[in-house]
Amino acid sequence: MTYNILLLPGDGIGPEVLEETRRVLGWYSANRNLAFETTSDLVGGISFETHGAPATDAMMKKALAADAVLFGAVGGPKWDKLPFHQKPEQGLLRLRGDLGLFANLRPALCFDALKDASSLRPEIVAGLDILIVRELTGGVYFGKPKEITELPDGQKRAVDTQVYTTGEIERIARVAFELARLRGKRVASAEKSNVMVTGVLWREVVTRVHDKEFPDVALSHILADNCAMQLVRNPKQFDVIVTDNLFGDVLSDEAAQLTGSIGMLPSASLGAKDANGRQPSLYEPIHGSAPDIAGKGLANPIAAILSFAMCLRYSFGRVDDATLLEKAVERVLADGYRTGDIMQAGMTKVGTTAMTDAILKALDKLSG
Repeated sequence: MTYNILLLPGDGIGPEVLEETRRVLGWYSANRNLAFETTSDLVGGISFETHGAPATDAMMKKALAADAVLFGAVGGPKWDKLPFHQKPEQGLLRLRGDLGLFANLRPALCFDALKDASSLRPEIVAGLDILIVRELTGGVYFGKPKEITELPDGQKRAVDTQVYTTGEIERIARVAFELARLRGKRVASAEKSNVMVTGVLWREVVTRVHDKEFPDVALSHILADNCAMQLVRNPKQFDVIVTDNLFGDVLSDEAAQLTGSIGMLPSASLGAKDANGRQPSLYEPIHGSAPDIAGKGLANPIAAILSFAMCLRYSFGRVDDATLLEKAVERVLADGYRTGDIMQAGMTKVGTTAMTDAILKALDKLSG
């Protein structure tokens, strides 16, 4: 089967890490009975510079038609002064909204070879394997009104609206419980029901979905600020964490750092399946555009490459192929290869291309 993939490199190091991912696609095409048709387009700051908008209708048409979208990164200080609706990040938000990508899956996995690279003690993070399931198209990032108004006394007032419906909470809860069934069968639901009415509804709905549909999965509730503390104190107490858009953004970045580098971790954003089983999807590294190292060949490509592994697993149903790629990354790290962000004493420091070279060689060995 031939899969249609849209590549959206974006800004900063996005083009570099996505080019390395393209090389991995080439290996799979040559060695694993897979075929890919890839097209590329612009998003973010480069799209604004070229087309006057961070996302164009033409790009969105390609995204809607693709079997999967592989995304690099957007943003950078050169666009900080743009009006809010023209900022590079609005391109990513439009993709999420127009594709209906309501479920964001962010694994926090600590490879054994990197347990000493974390800011926490090795015994705290060794064997860490958390999956954060973040609601992605509701909450404060999409709620209306979202505005800055001038008051009669000359002050300005900014409003962001946090809003959730029962249906939005139900569908993300189901995703979390279904994934937990494939893992440790434990879900922690994080919200702020002590001070936010959206948190009260969130807790009620998640509890109802659990009791009615997933009684075999253990459910616990935790306030989001306590969850942040517990991720640093004892992260391995968690298996799957389900939470809203804002808290998911913060908690997943915190969890990422536990693994040694935010440059290591992938993510998947999934929509609802249609009547034919087709599911819109976007895969991206959770690191930013890192403009300070862009174009220098220093970026860590592993998060982007592991995002393709998630694509193999969730969009294409190629679990064995996904596992093979994850094992190749694990092998390369165990052999001591490191980009600058994860460099440790006694290891071999390599750049973006050389890291991918090592992963491709590991794929050859593991599949031979």
